[in-house]
Amino acid sequence: MGRLLKCAAVLAGIAIFASLAQAAAPPRPVDGARIANADSEPGQWLSIGRTYDEQRHSPLKQITTANVKNLGLAWYADLGSVRGVEASPLMVDGVLYVTQPWNITTAYDARTGKVLWKYDPKVPVKYARIACCDIDARGLAAWKGKIIQATLDGRLIALNARTGKVIWSVQTLDEGTPWAYTVTGSPRVFDGKVLIGNAGAEAAAPGYLTAYDAETGKKAWRFHVVPPNPNTTKLTKAEEMAAKTWKGEWWKIGGGGTPWDSIVYDPVAKLVYVGTGNGGPYNQVFRSPGGGDNLFLASVVALKVENGDYVWHYQETPGDQWDYTSTQPIMLADLQIGGRLRKVAMHAPKNGFFYVIDRLTGELISAEKYAPVTWAERIDLKTGRPVENPISRYGTTPISISPGRGGAHNWHPMAYNPAAGLVYFPVTFSADIYAYDPNFKQVPGGIIQTGSHQSNMPEVRAQLRAVMPKPQNYLVAWDPVKQKEAWRVNYQRNGSGGLLSTAGNLVFQGTADTTLAAYRADTGAKVWEMPVQQVPIAAPISYMLDGVQYIAVAAGYGGGRAEMAYNTVEPDVAEYGRLLVFKLGGKAVLPKVTIANPTLEPPPRLTGSVDDVLVGGELYAKTCSGCHGDEARGGLKDLRRMSAQTHKDFQNIVIGGARKERGMLSFADVLTPAQAENIHRFLIKRINDDWIELKNAK
Repeated sequence: MGRLLKCAAVLAGIAIFASLAQAAAPPRPVDGARIANADSEPGQWLSIGRTYDEQRHSPLKQITTANVKNLGLAWYADLGSVRGVEASPLMVDGVLYVTQPWNITTAYDARTGKVLWKYDPKVPVKYARIACCDIDARGLAAWKGKIIQATLDGRLIALNARTGKVIWSVQTLDEGTPWAYTVTGSPRVFDGKVLIGNAGAEAAAPGYLTAYDAETGKKAWRFHVVPPNPNTTKLTKAEEMAAKTWKGEWWKIGGGGTPWDSIVYDPVAKLVYVGTGNGGPYNQVFRSPGGGDNLFLASVVALKVENGDYVWHYQETPGDQWDYTSTQPIMLADLQIGGRLRKVAMHAPKNGFFYVIDRLTGELISAEKYAPVTWAERIDLKTGRPVENPISRYGTTPISISPGRGGAHNWHPMAYNPAAGLVYFPVTFSADIYAYDPNFKQVPGGIIQTGSHQSNMPEVRAQLRAVMPKPQNYLVAWDPVKQKEAWRVNYQRNGSGGLLSTAGNLVFQGTADTTLAAYRADTGAKVWEMPVQQVPIAAPISYMLDGVQYIAVAAGYGGGRAEMAYNTVEPDVAEYGRLLVFKLGGKAVLPKVTIANPTLEPPPRLTGSVDDVLVGGELYAKTCSGCHGDEARGGLKDLRRMSAQTHKDFQNIVIGGARKERGMLSFADVLTPAQAENIHRFLIKRINDDWIELKNAK
C-alpha cells in the first residue's frame, strides 16, 4: 500500500511538474499558420478581424440568446482619451492589446485589467490639423512576439509584445513630400510582410500601399494607387494602364486614392485585397480635366503578396467626384451562389451598393443598393459599371445627392454569421450638397482642398437642407446571396459602432445611445442592452480564458465629421473613453462621471453685419467644417453647444492655441483675429438658427 501511495505521489509530482512546465513555456508565436488556423483556437483574437477573411465572427457560444441577459461588466479601464476610439483590441495568450487616439498602446491582463505596459509614440500634436477626420487609430497587428502599430505621423513601429519596448521603427511616408499625409488604418501582416496604406485624399495626396519585412522593417514593395508622373518615372504595366484613364497633369494636383483602412488576405491564393480612397480634389474637372475613370481610385485591387504585382481590379465608382471611398472593410467568404461555390469578396462601400466579387478573378457577381441612392440607378452586371444619374456630375449650381460624403456605410467594421448567412453593418441614409467653385486652386500640401461642396454658401445649403429627406440610421442584416435586407434595427442618431457576430446566435454593437447592445443574429430581436456612459464605435471582440467567455470593446465617441454630421445633437458622453470587458455574471460597476457635453447655454448676442456672418460662413467651411461638420451640425465637437466660457475664450482657443494639448491647435497661421471673430459670428448665428431644435433635442 505504501509503495502504491509513493508511486501515486511520484506520478502526481510528474503531472504537477508537467503542468508547471507547460504554464512556464512561452506561448506559441503568432504567425501565418496560427492565424490561418484561428478556428482551432477559438478563445484567441489574433488579428484585427480574428481571421484572415476578417469576418469578425467568434465560434464561442457560452454566451447565448438564452443567457445573455446575465451579461455584466467584468472590468474596465479608463483610456483618458477625449477623442474617438475606433480600434478593436487583440487578445493573444491572455494579454489584451489596445490602441487609442494618438496611437498610445496598452497591454492589459485580459482576466483582470491590470496594466502590463504602455507605449506612447509621442505623435506631434500638429497632426490633429493635418488629419482629415480626427486622430484615428484603427487597430494593431501581432506577429512573432511583436505588436505592430502605425502612427498618425506615418511611422510603423514594432513593439516587444512582453515589454512594450521598440524593436524597430520605420517612416512609411516619403520625406519631403508636399502632400498632407497621415496614417489612420491598422497594419496587417501577411506572409511575413507588414502592409500599411495612408490617408490624405481630402488634400489630394496620391495614395500608395507599402509592404515591409516584419522582422526588420525593411521596405519590400510599394503599389501606387494613382500613377506617378510618366515623364520622370518608369511606370509598371499596371501604372501604364491606369495612366490611360487620367487626363492632364494629374501628378501635379495629386489625385487622391489613399488606401487608409481595408486590407485583407487570401492565404491560399496568396492575394492581398486593398480598398482604395476617393479622388482628390473631389471634383474631376480639377483632378482630371476631360474625365476618365481615374484608376485606381474607389476600387478593390488584388495584388500578389510576395511582390505587390497587380492581378486584377474592380472599380466601384469610376471617375469618383462624391468622396465615395472604397476603403470600407472588405470581407472574404465562400458562398453557394447560382448552384456553385464561389470564393468571394464582399464589400459595402460609401456609394450605397453592396458588391459580391469573385476574389480570384475580379468578376462582379452581383451589386444591389443597401441604402437609398440617387447618384446612380443601378450597377450594370454585364459591364460592371454604374448607370449614373446624369445630374450627379454636378456643376457650379448646388444639388443634393445621396449618399452624402460621409457615405451610406463608413469605416465601421462588418461582421458575418455563417449559420445565419448574413452580413451586419451600420447604415446612414443621408444626402449632401455638391457643387464646385470655378475659382478653386489646388495647393500641394493644403490640408483640406476639395474643390467641391459649397458649404461656403450657407444660405443655399439651408434652403436645400430644408427639402432634403430626413437622415435615417440603422443596423442592417444583409443576405449577400439573395442581395437583400433580412432585417434592420433603427437608431435615432448616426454613429453607432462596428459589429461582432458569435456562434451564440448573437450580434453585438455599440449604439449612439451610449449603450452596448446584443441582437439575435437570425431575427434582429434585441436580447440585451447595457448603458456604458460612452458610445462604443469600435467593433467588439470575444475571447475565452479559463473556460469563461468575454466580450471586449473600446468605447469613445468621435472620429470626425462622418460620425455626427447628421445628428440633431450629439449624445451626452463621459469625458474620456474606456475599455469595457463583459462576462456572464459580471458585477463591476462604472463610476459616476462628468459628462463631456456641457449643459446647453444661450449664445451671446450677435454682433457684426450680415456680410460678416457670410464671410464667417465661408471661412468656417474652408477651415473648420472638416472636424466640426457642415454648418456646425456635429463633427468632432458640436460647436452649437459651446459654453459661455468657450464663447468668451474663442479668440484664445482659435488664435492663441489654448487647447492645443487636446488637439485644437492654433489657427493663427491661416486666420487673422478679425477672421476668427467672423467665424465666431457665424457660429452664434447658427446657434440662434437651431436654438429651438437644440433645446428640444433628446
